[in-house]
Amino acid sequence: MNAAPQRKISLIGIFLGTLVAWPAVSWAQQPPAAPAAQGDAEDLAKKLANPISDLVSVPFQFNWEQNVGPNEQTRFILNVQPVMPFSLNKDWNLIMRVIAPLISQPPLFDGGSPAFGIGDIFTSFFLSPSGGGLTWGVGPAISLPSTTITTLGTEKWSLGPTVVVLKQTGKMTYGALWNQVWSFSGNTARADVDQMFLQPFFAYQATRTLTITVQSESTANWEVDEGRWTVPINTIVSKLSSFGTFPASYQLGFGGFPVHPDVGPSWKIRGAIVLLLPRRQ
Repeated sequence: MNAAPQRKISLIGIFLGTLVAWPAVSWAQQPPAAPAAQGDAEDLAKKLANPISDLVSVPFQFNWEQNVGPNEQTRFILNVQPVMPFSLNKDWNLIMRVIAPLISQPPLFDGGSPAFGIGDIFTSFFLSPSGGGLTWGVGPAISLPSTTITTLGTEKWSLGPTVVVLKQTGKMTYGALWNQVWSFSGNTARADVDQMFLQPFFAYQATRTLTITVQSESTANWEVDEGRWTVPINTIVSKLSSFGTFPASYQLGFGGFPVHPDVGPSWKIRGAIVLLLPRRQ
């Protein structure tokens, strides 16, 4: 490996390490919090169902996708997804969401090779009002070309809008998150990026610490005609507990892909742990 890829990998490692450590360091510098009361646990579970709440969180999401490639093997994806809210003033918040995938993937075509590495890092910024019955956020989304492995990333810089709208009433949270990105720079030998992501979701808080969610994480690649859509339907059970001194959510889920490309997965298992860093009052 020459110096340029090594330097790029090192910079990406430093970037990911900073993203994971930054929320935890900020939380640790504050005074110790009292143990969560029943109402606090209920409030944490409700905020966890809101993708743009004022809750600092560091999710580690483990995905095992089945029947990938011509040999129908397993693809493993670990998504590190820190969420960092910032109060701009009493009326507006800025929420930063990052998705950094670590991927182990089988060959996607006959004669191909398996691949392992970091996929493209996706970052979203949401400007969101503090109050109101309907929660919404809007801002830019950017995809960073974080790998030169052709089957793991696009080698393109991509940019576009992102929007989230949701409603929380009683024990229910429902809404949708959407983004659309287009490539504007990068490796000219690679295909352009024109991709949409749509995540409708419905969550029901069964108990003060147990939440059941049904959602999709659909993508559309507008650059192709065949195999354009990937549409999973996921059911996830979340249990609020603790991880050492941190409140945490433990998640287990299952998903099927009623629509997918020929080399795409047909079903998957998901597990996750979400470290929660509630703001001190």
